[in-house]
Amino acid sequence: MVGRNNKTVERILSLKHKKNAIILAHNYQPGEIQDIADFVGDSLDLSQQAAETQADIIVFCGVHFMAETASILCPDKKILLPDANAGCPMANMITAESLREKKKEYPNAIVICYVNSSADVKAESDVCCTSANAINVVQKLADSRKIIFVPDQYLGHYVSTKTNKNLILWPGFCPTHMRIQPQGIAKLKQNYPEAKVIIHPECRPEVIALADEVLSTSGMIKFAQKTQVRDIVVGTEIGIIYRLKKENPGKRFIPASKQAVCPNMKRITLEKVIGALEELSPEIVVPREISLKARAAVDKMLEIGRSD
Repeated sequence: MVGRNNKTVERILSLKHKKNAIILAHNYQPGEIQDIADFVGDSLDLSQQAAETQADIIVFCGVHFMAETASILCPDKKILLPDANAGCPMANMITAESLREKKKEYPNAIVICYVNSSADVKAESDVCCTSANAINVVQKLADSRKIIFVPDQYLGHYVSTKTNKNLILWPGFCPTHMRIQPQGIAKLKQNYPEAKVIIHPECRPEVIALADEVLSTSGMIKFAQKTQVRDIVVGTEIGIIYRLKKENPGKRFIPASKQAVCPNMKRITLEKVIGALEELSPEIVVPREISLKARAAVDKMLEIGRSD
């Protein structure tokens, strides 16, 4: 098995060099995919890395909306998603058409769109946000207009508790984060009394209430590097624990729930990466009209961040 994997990795490295490609892997990807990646991170950070590279081809090991975001930010590059069926259930809980109907109900509202959404939905939004900057984005839009927040109701609820903003929440959610239960956290706090509990804001409010820190995946990576605490309960998709252990060998990371597995994030394999590089497919292309509108929402978010 080890020999086969070594040959597989060698083949990937050879194809990368030949095709002038780089590989991006989300924090939730399997360990063997993270190990071959040029960059590992959250979805927006990876897309920004893609925009800065001189590579012609981006192999995005994540889910569909992430590859779309890379296409939006890198219209001159070929974006490959090794498994075309790697989707996101939460992103699929809203469509551009349904968002347009909601906008008709609140014609003067600002639409803030979590990046975990399709390009079509981003194109119907005024500004995007990430789980790391959602509070800042909402605070900066400090006028009297109503705010429609899509698609994650739990991230939106968390933001509303930190901003005193009355957000109009779309009833979307992440099925993986919903598997993290408060009773499981409470039991782990008993078993590891010295542990710190870090929770992703896509979790339900009763889980967030038990957190020592509420953090995005990038925030969790930074927290683990800086804290002196040895035991950390991690409340997000368990794929991130591979990276946390790799970068912090002296610490122990305990999954808040072993059920917090996103099957779509596990669809990509080394063999599928080889197939994508050999065939230059499946390619993700966002139509220009949609891409330009979606890019405006992403750029607005980045502009708000630069104004700090």
